[in-house]
Amino acid sequence: MPVISVIMGVYNQTKEEQLLQAVDSVLTQSFQDLEFLIFDDGSKEAGRKLLEQVAGRDSRIRLLGESRNHGLAYALNQCIKEASGKYLARMDADDICLPERLTRQYAYLENHPETAFVGSGAKLIDDAGIWGERRMKEEPQAEDYIRYSPFIHPTVMFRTDVLRREGGYLVSEETRRCEDYELFLRLYLKGCRGYNLPEELLCYREDRAAYRRRTFRDRICEMKLRRRYFPRLPVSGPRRIAGMLRPVFAGLVPGSVIRAVRRLSEG
Repeated sequence: MPVISVIMGVYNQTKEEQLLQAVDSVLTQSFQDLEFLIFDDGSKEAGRKLLEQVAGRDSRIRLLGESRNHGLAYALNQCIKEASGKYLARMDADDICLPERLTRQYAYLENHPETAFVGSGAKLIDDAGIWGERRMKEEPQAEDYIRYSPFIHPTVMFRTDVLRREGGYLVSEETRRCEDYELFLRLYLKGCRGYNLPEELLCYREDRAAYRRRTFRDRICEMKLRRRYFPRLPVSGPRRIAGMLRPVFAGLVPGSVIRAVRRLSEG
């Protein structure tokens, strides 16, 4: 049985080069005792055929899927059900793991049994290559959840028993586009603590499309999510209220402006 199960939900990824880079970056990790579960979340024919081709590249890949699209939370939950590993490592179909990612995260969780999951920083990439880096706070506290998620979702490795015990991802219209944020908030409130390694272990794709994908409806859903969990965080009332409204205020700012600001701070 593999020690690590890498899980990835995919929907209509037809950019072959990006997909192959993502998959190969997992298969060529220095840590080799793994399985790679890929869930095809109702892709159209071109995307489905590409995934079938990729699945034939290595016997450690298990291609799962359904014909109807359910969303990322559902796709990841199906992978969690099928996983055999002691640990679950997230991955996306357009990102790139650096070679030591799984080794470093496995070693940390083995040596820190009190930690439920571990993430890392990331190099930021687009079609032109690396344009910046994002460092995350090593030990996020309650106040670090107010602005945005203190973990980069595809960098995280979880203890499998923790995710199963806590019910995995919440499948809901309210959590589409922020299923990771909901999970991290819920785990924190249950006493499950995470840690970020102080290094970049993933190349995280963040381009213009990343901002176009977030609709105003997505931001309203995130505000509702915050309204559900923030009252339980031990932070001041004014900060909680400002944090609840933050997604809507951010939605009023053009994506190009947000992108420019981030490039200045992270480039």
